[in-house]
Amino acid sequence: MQIKNDIMLRVGICYALIVLFAFCVVSRVVYLQVFEGDEWRGRAQSISKKDITVYANRGDICAADGRLLASSIPYYELRMDFQAPGLTDKVFKKNVDSLALCLSKFFGDKSKSSYHRRLWNAKFHSKKNRYVLINRRKINYNELKQIKTFPLFRLPPNKGGLICLQESKRVQPHINLASRTIGYLNKGTGHERIGKVGLEGLFENDLKGVNGISMMQKMAGNWLAVNQADPKDGNDIITTIDVNFQDVAQSALLQQLQKYHADHGTAVLMEVKTGAIKAIANLGIDKKSNSYEEIYNYAIGEATEPGSTFKLASLMALLEDGYVEPTDSIETGNGVYRYYRSDMRDSHFGGLGTISVQEAFEKSSNVGVSKLVNKYYKDKPRDFINRLYEFRLNKTLGLDIKGEGQPKIKYPGEEGWSGISLPWMSIGYEVQQTPLQTLSFYNAIANNGKMMKPMFVKEIRYHGNVVQDFDTEVLKRSLCSRETLRKIQSMLEGVVLRGTAKNLKNSNYSIAGKTGTAQIADKNKGYGVKVYQASFVGYFPADNPKYSCIVVINSPDKTKGFYGNQVAGPVFKTIADKVYAMTYAMHPPKQDEQALEVKVPISLNGNKEDLDKVFKELEVPTDDREIYSDWVLTSRQDSIIRYKNRTVTNNLVPNVKGMGLEDALYILENAGLKVITSGFGSVTKQSIRPGTRFRSGNRIRIELS
Repeated sequence: MQIKNDIMLRVGICYALIVLFAFCVVSRVVYLQVFEGDEWRGRAQSISKKDITVYANRGDICAADGRLLASSIPYYELRMDFQAPGLTDKVFKKNVDSLALCLSKFFGDKSKSSYHRRLWNAKFHSKKNRYVLINRRKINYNELKQIKTFPLFRLPPNKGGLICLQESKRVQPHINLASRTIGYLNKGTGHERIGKVGLEGLFENDLKGVNGISMMQKMAGNWLAVNQADPKDGNDIITTIDVNFQDVAQSALLQQLQKYHADHGTAVLMEVKTGAIKAIANLGIDKKSNSYEEIYNYAIGEATEPGSTFKLASLMALLEDGYVEPTDSIETGNGVYRYYRSDMRDSHFGGLGTISVQEAFEKSSNVGVSKLVNKYYKDKPRDFINRLYEFRLNKTLGLDIKGEGQPKIKYPGEEGWSGISLPWMSIGYEVQQTPLQTLSFYNAIANNGKMMKPMFVKEIRYHGNVVQDFDTEVLKRSLCSRETLRKIQSMLEGVVLRGTAKNLKNSNYSIAGKTGTAQIADKNKGYGVKVYQASFVGYFPADNPKYSCIVVINSPDKTKGFYGNQVAGPVFKTIADKVYAMTYAMHPPKQDEQALEVKVPISLNGNKEDLDKVFKELEVPTDDREIYSDWVLTSRQDSIIRYKNRTVTNNLVPNVKGMGLEDALYILENAGLKVITSGFGSVTKQSIRPGTRFRSGNRIRIELS
């Protein structure tokens, strides 16, 4: 009986413990479900599921004709997984020699033996780093296609071990053209890069697009995509910039900066009626490379004393208030006039004597202009300043691009106002303007008094469809009366016909404008050191203005020259000449133009299919007998265009002479060559002779004219 009781007691205790344990388990389950359920479910999902950001393609920034100014191009970092399941020792040993040879030839930086040793050690002697970097240089898509033909790398990734890590690189195909206005990207959070300055910064929200999310779930040990929110590509920005005009402005400015060893300079070309910026070049010395680069947007951001280009505003005020006429006389004496303890001097040695108001402007007489302003506004300086304010010279242009410099025209009674402020302001000192603000003022004169807001972008597009149009914006309907405008326009033409800018006069078209030469503080050394600033601003053709332009060159070597007509004027003339030559609509019709009969047009060499479409549309007969090639030479014979075969052979340099840039680039780049271009028009020279053997990636330079 005692034994039975002991057994029952033990069974009872075990039962009680089991019940207690079951109760604890059930209680714990309930607690986990009710109180900690969300946390543990989240942890489970984080182990079995994960979200991966799918980055959107950043939109392009394009020129007015659609040519790329900035674009994101995929580049790839090459790595190799030496522990890939299918990469057995036998497969590796069989292919490693051939792979090392291919890598050596492709990258050209190491010998075959060096690559062989690196690959062998990574496979058999190094287990620390599974994913080994093949080469530091990142490759483009065309190079990647070539890489994937190499031994091992032509196999699937789990057998050959090739891993390609993609990243986008923002590039500007035209390199330095308007690069500061286009802007650049800065590193953001994670892998993203965001626009900070220029158009990249202004249109960041449009360009960046919307990132997508790919939900990955772990199944049978592998991560598989189970759901995906696709990314939305960024919009494309279509600017007002003309690449050909931009190239002309950049080249002309660079040449003059180098000639005069200047510190920096800017050139801006604007369309008169719309205010559209067709070219904007900003070049300054980069101390690291000791060459001229687009390091700052001087046209928009640098507000300095403009000098004699400001005399236009002074004469406009005098004419608008009815104090003077262009034919009135003014005595300039020997070219020196004292205001209190300060001497005002003309640049003309010995002075100009008695001259007309128009001559004072045309010859840029400091004494003449300052005496006129001082005579009529000395006792009422507020009237003069108010007139300048009416011309909108004290306000910014309200540019959407960040960094516009602040204009400065002080008011009587403000700090810094003195007895000499009025005469010195009349000739462009003790005031500040940016080059673009000055250009907008002159552009208004060309536009019959209507001041336009500078315009950099004309459209936003998404996959070719217009999302938003940008209309022109008028800042001021009329700067002055039509009578004043007529007189001022005549005076500006006189500067080129008879005045300080006679060196810009030509027989093909007329120019109106004003030279400027100012002594300003050296931005690097402070107000104690003065440097020269040469400028010219105007418009052309003067009788029917299409474009206005300003050129400002800062700190030229004064031993070589520093006057506006000498330093800045030639840049203006080069830009104007080439823009005039390239813009057929600006040319006056010739009397015998209708009498000139051309039976068939002159054609560039190119793609036969494209040429056939054009000639069919123009109803021009062609002779394509015995033509078997995709690319053809063209010749004009009587009333017909005759084709000749032009073959393109693999591994031989194609002949692209006589072709347009688009066709030449297509052929050369598809052949595997890297192309460097200069000029515009049709190809006249190529650096590698046609028919020469080459290696993929070789560089070739083509010249167009």
